[in-house]
Amino acid sequence: MKSRFVIAVASASALLVALAGCSGSGGSGSESGASAKIEFQTGQSVDSPLLTQLKALTKTFEADHPGVAIDLRPSTSTYESDMKVRLASGNIPDIWWTHGWSLLRYSKFLTPLQNEAWAKNFNPALAPAMKNASGQFFAFPVDTDVAGIIYNADVLKAAGVDPTTITTWDAFDAAAQKVAANGVVPITASGKDNGPAGNLADWIAPGAYTKAQLAKLKSGTFLDPQYKTVLDLIAKWKKAGYFNPDYVSATSDDMARSLATGKAAFIFSQNSTVNNALRYNPKANLAYMPVPSMEGGKPYLIGGEMNAFGISKTTKHMKDAKAYIAFLAEPSNAQVLAKAAGSIPGLTNVKPDLGVLQTSYDTVVKPHTFPLVPYFDRVYLPNGMWNTMVTTADSVVTGGQANVDSGVATMSKDFTRLYGQAK
Repeated sequence: MKSRFVIAVASASALLVALAGCSGSGGSGSESGASAKIEFQTGQSVDSPLLTQLKALTKTFEADHPGVAIDLRPSTSTYESDMKVRLASGNIPDIWWTHGWSLLRYSKFLTPLQNEAWAKNFNPALAPAMKNASGQFFAFPVDTDVAGIIYNADVLKAAGVDPTTITTWDAFDAAAQKVAANGVVPITASGKDNGPAGNLADWIAPGAYTKAQLAKLKSGTFLDPQYKTVLDLIAKWKKAGYFNPDYVSATSDDMARSLATGKAAFIFSQNSTVNNALRYNPKANLAYMPVPSMEGGKPYLIGGEMNAFGISKTTKHMKDAKAYIAFLAEPSNAQVLAKAAGSIPGLTNVKPDLGVLQTSYDTVVKPHTFPLVPYFDRVYLPNGMWNTMVTTADSVVTGGQANVDSGVATMSKDFTRLYGQAK
């Protein structure tokens, strides 16, 4: 999902040199001129299904707009920190992937889009995450992110596990034991890529707090005991041997491959992982289920903004950039993009086309049986905490129970420091 590092000053300086002259905002050309080069930081890996579809659609757009060139840039492993440096320096792309932060982090750099023709079809489910108090929103929502725990249904069936019975973490543990006894890795994760370890904590944490405790987090009080239960659960899985043995060297692609080929049962990830997995085995029987809450709580789904593209308010190519986004928002094009992302569309006039995940959507999401909670780090932690979530969860996966207390202490320290900076 998310790649967020804090970059050193020396590295930042080198990055600025490397990126100098790349920004479409500072490029030559005009709205009516012969060459408007628009830089689009897509946030997508070079081989992602979403970037593949963006490339195809962009060719069509450019053919119809011969004076416009869209420079599609794939993501780096330091996307978030790269963007922070560029925004701070004024070297701002014309369009960029907002990875869940169009409102809370990027809105002051983006142009409002609520008055665009396509905006009337903005999915109201995204309003809490993407709209401000004035009703403004700042990015075109490719999809409405609704995630749970992804699983290989054939692996669970072979182990004698009914996923509909996994409504508590105790039930999840029992299922993992059966999977492991059947010779399959229960949970696949990546220690090499920045994100999968943090997802473990991000998925578990919403169910570790009461509403009153979540309110305390938002007001600036970190609660050590509740976060300890999150890391304790991960440590329990580590001790039980539920993670893939190659965790340290495994990539996100390795995770997708393991799930698709039946070598792993569960992944904590956005649904885009499913599309990656299907490249390795198009016939893989994949689905997702709600996330168990702590004992006694109701299972939940996780949602909000995921794939969304915003336009810099300082771009020199505003008209062309808006025309490009409007082209992507056309129903047939938006459907293709949402399908590539593996999620339901972000616009209400676009029909979902979820492929293998359609059944999960119809049975788990559409009936509105389970609550939809926001990503924990985006709402309840101050800006900059994602990397701390990743590193502390990773230390538990690699080191086990011994690193739980130090991980909680690090989270608490960084929470207090970053919350103070935000004030």
